[in-house]
Amino acid sequence: MPIIRVALNVPVDTVFDYLSDDATQHDIGLRACVPFGRKRVTGVIIAISTKTQVPIEKLKPAHGIFREIEPLPIVLMDLFHFCSQYYHHPLGMVIMNSLPAKLRNNKSAKLKESSNNHQFCLSDMGKQVDLSSIPARNRIARRLLTELQQTTVLTSLQAKQISPRTIKYLQEWMRLGWVIASPVQTVAATKTVAPPVLTPEQEIAVNAITTDSQQFITWLLHGVTGSGKTEVYLRVIQSVLAQHRQALILIPEISLTPQLEAVFRARFPTIPLANLHSGLNDTERLSGWLQAQQGKAKIILGTRLAVFTPLPNLGLIIVDEEQDSSFKQQDGLRYSARDLAIFRAKQMNIPVVLGSATPSLESYYNALTGRYRHVRLLSRAVQNAALPLIQCIDTRINKTQEGLSEPLIQALDQCLKEQHQSLVFINRRGYAPVLLCKSCGWTAICQRCSSRLVVHLRDKKLCCHHCGHQEHFPRACLQCGNQDIAPFGQGTQRIEETLTMHFPTARILRIDRDSIRRKNAWQDILQAIHTQQVDILIGTQLLAKGHDFPNLSLVGILHADTSLYSTDFRASERLFAQLMQVAGRAGRANVAGHVLIQTEFPDHPLYQALQRHDYDALAQTLLAERKMAGFPPYVYQALLRAEAHDIKTVLDFLSQAENLANPPESVEIFDPVPAQMLRLKGLERAHLLVQSASRKQLQEFLAQWNIQINTLPTHKIRWILDVDPLEF
Repeated sequence: MPIIRVALNVPVDTVFDYLSDDATQHDIGLRACVPFGRKRVTGVIIAISTKTQVPIEKLKPAHGIFREIEPLPIVLMDLFHFCSQYYHHPLGMVIMNSLPAKLRNNKSAKLKESSNNHQFCLSDMGKQVDLSSIPARNRIARRLLTELQQTTVLTSLQAKQISPRTIKYLQEWMRLGWVIASPVQTVAATKTVAPPVLTPEQEIAVNAITTDSQQFITWLLHGVTGSGKTEVYLRVIQSVLAQHRQALILIPEISLTPQLEAVFRARFPTIPLANLHSGLNDTERLSGWLQAQQGKAKIILGTRLAVFTPLPNLGLIIVDEEQDSSFKQQDGLRYSARDLAIFRAKQMNIPVVLGSATPSLESYYNALTGRYRHVRLLSRAVQNAALPLIQCIDTRINKTQEGLSEPLIQALDQCLKEQHQSLVFINRRGYAPVLLCKSCGWTAICQRCSSRLVVHLRDKKLCCHHCGHQEHFPRACLQCGNQDIAPFGQGTQRIEETLTMHFPTARILRIDRDSIRRKNAWQDILQAIHTQQVDILIGTQLLAKGHDFPNLSLVGILHADTSLYSTDFRASERLFAQLMQVAGRAGRANVAGHVLIQTEFPDHPLYQALQRHDYDALAQTLLAERKMAGFPPYVYQALLRAEAHDIKTVLDFLSQAENLANPPESVEIFDPVPAQMLRLKGLERAHLLVQSASRKQLQEFLAQWNIQINTLPTHKIRWILDVDPLEF
């Protein structure tokens, strides 16, 4: 009897053998329902054999193999194996967590055919049915049959006009063979948008990428904000579609989906497009995944998990905003979707395009050293659209009132008079970051995290933005009883209140995670901005990248200084990218752009480079610092992260792991240290850093060390190896 090897969603780095009397080699990549302990679980078959290392009498039979959808292709299974080995994560967890939720349960995953967009006609058998065979009391069925006999084709909409219950009869008659259903062929309502004339820089980029479209090349498309990177994507996708191949576009956040989807649908109205992101329900996600797997969807637009989508005719991968840290999963399997996209492109021998106005230093370094091909877009794509003028407001001279300086208020006022839109950027949601007692200095802190509770004044609540914990607003200081407690600092809600006071007639819209929770809220907000129903936007990083607001002329940036002197060596890189992105929202069309940054350090090199729009100058400085300090991209890193209820337990575990390690000379291992945020979600955390100038030697060491760590007792602790960490 054949033996199937099944990868299961369990935290053990092994596969499990089961007996299956009907398994064949064609079943590799299919799901199988198997017994595991006392439960039934579903996994994926990764091999079929006649041999096993387990005594044959101990093997249990599988409950069944699901054959309703195509198996996962071998090339995708190879990607899973690579991902498991590189990130040192159990193969079964890698595979199962990459699948839509409806493929992880013990049920058949065939989607019900929706009757809403079908047309129906009588079959030859149906034409023989006599009306008198249907009882006279069943008027709806008799009327439906009469309608089908008199008209050649009846659409589902026409059938529902007879009665909502007609669909039930149609489904019953389809089972009896009386009726044949077929999808209605609809013509896309979207008008085709004529492509704009390419700028000389765009033309060079498109020609370079499309000329070498039949081989693996990593392209770094480095273009200033508003330089038309999306148009380059569209032209390259067009050439891939002409070859009847699929294009996968990865974006960092769901909020960018509506705008990009609208652009793609307008340019390619007849090309099937699938969306894959966490904002979809389980059925929608499975539907898009199946369309991609069957090759029906030619354009696949998704967030990081979409990198694992089976695509039989993949011809191109695009990673937009490649520098964004959202491409790195921060729990469970800590993979980088950008890095896996590059591996997948190499597997398939196809090009991968990494697009950014501010590339990650790793990608920029790879372009400098010739590992990636570098194409630049140095000017804005819209005629007469210049890069915005960036100025610093010295808050040591221009004192702020409620977070806003006088020059910024005047600039906002002028913008309103000119009937242009403006954006005030502050990367803190809520009303204020701190609730402070002025008498004893008490502040409201989260009991589960090493962080302060954020004031949400309208809801009269204190919220932790790390774990979600909420408390009612206290009437007095919990330490000294003084009633003079007050919010300290500014968040988006407080800035909204201040701006409403300054500009009572202005239409002000706040955009943060609190304001877009309602379904379709984001689409409604974008519609309001584009139809000039908003004068002043207040936003967090949700608005910083990818959005095109033609009438936006002024951007004001608040509280940027907090990242300037961070202990995180990536803080400067992130801050520059964020400020460059948010500044790039201004002046993208015929409206001149102006950016004002409130800062106490106007002479800081980062702000100086920002004012000159000189990414290269700052990147060269940061690379020199990184080389001197021995940080990425000059070394490769891994973190052993651990957490438990008590920090001593965590540090003891990490010390034991360090003692087990026997690194070669090329691998450096550091002592365990508590995490920057010690307590998170009720657990105390610490980590241990390992690094090497050789990725290969680091991986060889981690593979051995991972086996050794697994021998340690871990009943009180959770740990994980984080390869290429972004956060410490």
